[in-house]
Amino acid sequence: MSNLVPPFTLETATQKVRLAEDGWNSRDPERVSLVYTPDSRWRNRAEFVTGRAEIVAFLTRKWAKELDYRLIKEIWAFTDNRIAVRFAYEWHDDSGNWFRSYGNENWEFDAAGLMQRRFACINDLPIRETERKYHWPLGRRPDDHPGLTELGL
Repeated sequence: MSNLVPPFTLETATQKVRLAEDGWNSRDPERVSLVYTPDSRWRNRAEFVTGRAEIVAFLTRKWAKELDYRLIKEIWAFTDNRIAVRFAYEWHDDSGNWFRSYGNENWEFDAAGLMQRRFACINDLPIRETERKYHWPLGRRPDDHPGLTELGL
């Protein structure tokens, strides 16, 4: 990922988004935290997170609650050191209730390509299990699996 540094092009911004999706689909908080600056600041819904240790704690809690988590991200816009994405992920709680969570993120990167700021707005939609659209095995979304646009999301 070392060549994916600002200023971004459409190609490098798109690659950055896919790598972020892949990382989050790993559901490995330690791995995910390494793409953020040590003092990265987040707003995720109404929660404010600062630094890698808090990122790891946040993601650990998240993936303990949001079971069988599968995510798709899609680039929306970019500038020199900022990328905007839209995303949707599917998950269920420990009672078997399924959800599709929709959202937008704004990212800002430092010169080394690490994310220094992340702002996320997310809404959860209860769905029936039969309405799920993400059926790949847990982990990275296969390259031939449709993205958000192709799925009509």
